[in-house]
Amino acid sequence: MNSPASPATVPSLPHLGDFEAFRTWRGDTSRWLPVARDIARSHSLPDNVSHVFATGTNIVVALDERLILKIFPPMLRPQFVSERASLSLLCGQLSLPIPEIVADGERDGWAYLAITRLVGVLGSEAWPALAEAEKERVLAEIGATIADVQRVPPGPLRDIEPRWDVFMRAQIAGCRARHERLGLAPKFLDGLDQLLSDAARLIPMDAPPVILSGEYIPENFLLRCDGGKWRLAGLIDFGDVMTGFCDYDLLGPSAFMAAGRPGRVKSLLEGYGYSRAEIDFALKRRLMALMLLHRASDPVRHICIEDWQSKADDLIQLQELIWPD
Repeated sequence: MNSPASPATVPSLPHLGDFEAFRTWRGDTSRWLPVARDIARSHSLPDNVSHVFATGTNIVVALDERLILKIFPPMLRPQFVSERASLSLLCGQLSLPIPEIVADGERDGWAYLAITRLVGVLGSEAWPALAEAEKERVLAEIGATIADVQRVPPGPLRDIEPRWDVFMRAQIAGCRARHERLGLAPKFLDGLDQLLSDAARLIPMDAPPVILSGEYIPENFLLRCDGGKWRLAGLIDFGDVMTGFCDYDLLGPSAFMAAGRPGRVKSLLEGYGYSRAEIDFALKRRLMALMLLHRASDPVRHICIEDWQSKADDLIQLQELIWPD
């Protein structure tokens, strides 16, 4: 007599102690692909997993040409909360496409989002090959997109921690130690205390908060070529959204894309809404302070100006190098 068939085992996700353990575990796709497929099937979504994205913090896979599944480990749950809230709030509010939520849920304490997949080429792949005029045009569009996002009332996103004033004061307190550890040259560290003493005056702590992604970098843009011209095609990754002072979001494209070129800087800042007259010493000083206080700040590795450390003798010269007239 045949024994009855055992019910199919539902694949599960483990408890991992820290982010390093998660990174190691994620490296073996056989450990989690069955879970990703089962999550997709549970929502009647395609489960063939056509592509695994190697970059990024969380588990991200393409279910097909139209859908993406993101799985967030428990220690990164705040990113899930931020992304879900941001995509829900911004849906239909922007002129630039962003992903739309198709499904969300939780498995074994791990949160997940199924979202639509945007059409375009990842900015980090397309950007290096763009002609200079195209880079200026895209940076103007990025500036306009930042302004577009910031015009949307932040609503429930204001509840995302940390609050701007708390965040900024903590960044100021830890700024010198951070940049000493990351290897910022002494000639720049020498001017840091003065810049930090000015920061509370330069950076509003109680300005009306706007939506900040903190991540307007090539990895989070999609580009497309229409009629021989490259354009911004989409904005992705809202896992680090917070609210605060508007200028904070100009730092990613300033460091990673503008490269200290006057035409690019002008395109970005004027696309955002600053007039040429407003791009003055005070604005540059504020941007320099914010760049050093950004949660991901690492000038040694992030400023994309060739040989920049030998071209400036102090922080004032550095701000003029990054944001030239």
